[in-house]
Amino acid sequence: MKLAVIGSGYVGLVTGACFASLGHEVVCVDNDPQKISTLKAGKVFFYEPGLHEIITKTVATGHLSFTTEIAEVVNRCEVLFICVNTPSLPDGGADLSSVENVTRVVAKHLRKYCLIVAKSTVPVQTGEWIRKTLQRYARKGVKFDVASNPEFLREGSAIHDFMMPDRIVIGVDTTRAEKIFRELYASMKAPLIVTDIKSAELIKHASNSFLATKISFANGLSRICDAVGADVEKVTLGMGLDPRIGSQFLHAGIGFGGACFPKDLKAFLHISNELGVSFDLLAEVIRINETQAQYFVQKIIRNMRSLKGKTIGVLGLAFKGDTDDMRNAPSLAIIPELQKAGAQIKAYDPQAMPGSRTLFRNLCFAPDLYSAVKDAHAIVLLTEWKKFQNMDCRRVRKLMKGKFFFDGRNMFPPPEMKRLGFHYVSIGRPSA
Repeated sequence: MKLAVIGSGYVGLVTGACFASLGHEVVCVDNDPQKISTLKAGKVFFYEPGLHEIITKTVATGHLSFTTEIAEVVNRCEVLFICVNTPSLPDGGADLSSVENVTRVVAKHLRKYCLIVAKSTVPVQTGEWIRKTLQRYARKGVKFDVASNPEFLREGSAIHDFMMPDRIVIGVDTTRAEKIFRELYASMKAPLIVTDIKSAELIKHASNSFLATKISFANGLSRICDAVGADVEKVTLGMGLDPRIGSQFLHAGIGFGGACFPKDLKAFLHISNELGVSFDLLAEVIRINETQAQYFVQKIIRNMRSLKGKTIGVLGLAFKGDTDDMRNAPSLAIIPELQKAGAQIKAYDPQAMPGSRTLFRNLCFAPDLYSAVKDAHAIVLLTEWKKFQNMDCRRVRKLMKGKFFFDGRNMFPPPEMKRLGFHYVSIGRPSA
């Protein structure tokens, strides 16, 4: 099939590349000429494992191309995906200005039938609004369908999530749109959930909000475990083996970040408030997450007593492993607090350092993890990179001046870290 993907950011680029790898003819469109020039030059402007290889292969076969001109592709495609940014507004609502701009341009140039799909995460009822915008600005007599096809991509494993999804959700209101989707996804073995557009829109926000709730529950639980000397990992293991609860996302740490969970929670809460429906649980999930980073900082200060003149080696800057994404990363809240308390910071991240240089002040970036920990009075681990999981802890201990190791991701077993000579402090587990 011939597809157009409007918006060549994280979701759009992964979507376009993966559809191209399935044999569809895909054009990715973006209004940023520099971004398109970068892609045409064979480079990807963010890190996602496997994405560069897929783009290189599909461009070579002619299945994937890039342009800045929507007008060129609107009437050449059978399906048009809207994958533009929907950032948070100051009141927590989603900024749909990019969706509106794209919809108007598409309507202006539309001359034949097209299935227009919202793949960006949007508030419920956005499909109706897209339809009305198309009806207002499109030529009379032009046929189209509007649909919702939410994405469930995790940064760091987006290729796998697209190619081997847990489920495919499509929100449609015509049999013609449903038939097109079934053909589009025919080669993929996954449950296909066909529903109305509003329900599909809600599935995305509800899914992310529930997963975020599990994380905040585990983090709230970790504070109780710290208070009484219990082990949050044993507690969540005992909970997660109950199939009604499940173990995924029930892990304590320094809170969630990234582009999705914080934004989607605020948007979902904003939607509920606008509808006059109380959903205060979401506000508490947000509050726990926003205070977890400060909770971790206080653990560091309590254990070290004073950070003045101390050197701290920070391992990890990105909000999670296998990505260079710094949006809402806990490091953005934690590092300035450590500096405010008098610490000198040496930081290392395998992918996020180039994009971090303008986000921090007076931060020393180390060329590798062992340089980051050399002569450090303490280590603070903030991102769960596999490189950190596999590091030589014995060598790290010898390179340090001090012995404190603060693990914000609970990556190491406390008894082993104690045996190696660390004063090891993690989240919700007895200190070693």
